[in-house]
Amino acid sequence: MVIERVQKMSVDEFLDFAESSEEWYEFIDGEPIKMTGGKLNHFRLINRLQVLLASRLPDSEYEVLGSGMLVRVGEASLVAPDVSVVCGEPETEADTRILLNPILVVEVTSPSSIDRDRVVKRKFYQSVDSIQAYLIVDQHRMLVELYARSATGWHLRTFSQPDEQIPLEALNCSLSLRDIYRNVEFESGESSSE
Repeated sequence: MVIERVQKMSVDEFLDFAESSEEWYEFIDGEPIKMTGGKLNHFRLINRLQVLLASRLPDSEYEVLGSGMLVRVGEASLVAPDVSVVCGEPETEADTRILLNPILVVEVTSPSSIDRDRVVKRKFYQSVDSIQAYLIVDQHRMLVELYARSATGWHLRTFSQPDEQIPLEALNCSLSLRDIYRNVEFESGESSSE
């Protein structure tokens, strides 16, 4: 996704601006940031992750939310993960577009967002008390990075083999790379489907 910057504003001004805009924005340190253009793999992976998570989690305990829900990550910062999961009742601010209690957040990378996903957003997500795991899913190759919270801090594990299982301990389930990347075709012409 290409990121385009606009002028600084308050959270309320941003929410009004975003509601009237046909474009999609996140809000970082008082500044709206336009998010544009995802490719087919990006949308396939988001959809696949939503379906996989929803199929593994009991509806009575968890809710899987797609992109569009904003997560408060600071006084003047709201980001929109590609997928988020809530345990229990979703907590929102008065403006119900702002989610306060995700337990898992997922970002599917694009060339223009990968550094932001790995550095800026990782730090934001790790500052939210409710978030126990952050997945970064690469759309150009089979690679998933899992940042998981533990009693001793955050730990990174990477997964790149089709038979690997990603343990989502906070959700009491796991996801296989083979399932995540099923039917995804990489630019080299290789397909991950088996």
